[in-house]
This record gives sequence, structure tokens and C-alpha cells, in this order.
Amino acid sequence: MKVKATRALPRVEVSDDGDGIVSRAGLRLVAEVAEHLGLTDALSAALAPTRRRRSAHDPGKVLIDVALSLADGGKALSDLAVVRNHPELFGPVASDPTA
Repeated sequence: MKVKATRALPRVEVSDDGDGIVSRAGLRLVAEVAEHLGLTDALSAALAPTRRRRSAHDPGKVLIDVALSLADGGKALSDLAVVRNHPELFGPVASDPTA
């Protein structure tokens, strides 16, 4: 099964004007590495047979978002809110029950 590659992360623009400063910008680098290595697509392909219905959130991206939460020091799925609160960096993030 071949998975169509899509850009899961929004485009980021870096400037020096002080607008739009976020505290989790370094975490975005981890997400970029996962995307460039093809980890998100590989996870999506591996989990495709387990999906009963098409949902709004790609399972590979959900797992990457959970990994980002863990890398940021999260200890529970509710800590995914830290990633969810920065859609300008990480795009749409699944709810806790979806994750």
C-alpha cells in the first residue's frame, strides 16, 4: 500500500520582529525530522490496516504528536494539549480521546 505524501506541518516563517513568539519552537525541529525521514508516512502506512473508518486525523501524525508531547516532558495524554495549543507550529492535533 502506498501512502500519498502530504505536508502535515504548516509552513513556518522566521522573523526578527518579535511577533508570534512561541516557547515550543525547538520542538518543531523534532517534528520536521520525523517528517523528512518519512516516519510519519511509515507509521500511517503501518497503521492503515487497523483503521475501521476514515477519521479526520492521520494515525501517523497522531503518534508523532504524542511523541512530541513525550519529548516535551509530557507524562499523560492530557499533556498533548501543549502541542495542540500551538497550531501555528504543529497544525491540527487530535483530541485526547482520539489519541
